[in-house]
Amino acid sequence: QVQVVESGGGLVQAGGSLRLSCTASELTFGDYPMGWFRQAPGKERERVSCINWMGTNIYYADSVKGRFTISRDSAKNTLYLQMNSLKPEDTAMYYCAAHPISGSWCSYEYKYWGQGTQVTVSS
Repeated sequence: QVQVVESGGGLVQAGGSLRLSCTASELTFGDYPMGWFRQAPGKERERVSCINWMGTNIYYADSVKGRFTISRDSAKNTLYLQMNSLKPEDTAMYYCAAHPISGSWCSYEYKYWGQGTQVTVSS
């Protein structure tokens, strides 16, 4: 059974940095496009960033462009999200997702999701 697990969230002051990690059992990340999403209380889920299976195509939401960096380490079977210059509006539960259901490499619908890791940015 595939289990996707995020880590690295926490409480940070505005302007600080965090690096989120995502790993999975029974799933080889290098075979699939992957993405990071976030959801704040009372708001819809937001697609933050996507990366294709080769790492040659990357998408960032306008709200994080220039501050966040997505990357993958196939040898470690790990997906990362480096978050710099964090703002209070970045506060949310962050989710990792793998294996888009649609044909797009950057989708809203994925087959595998993690349970999320909380990121809280204080002002």
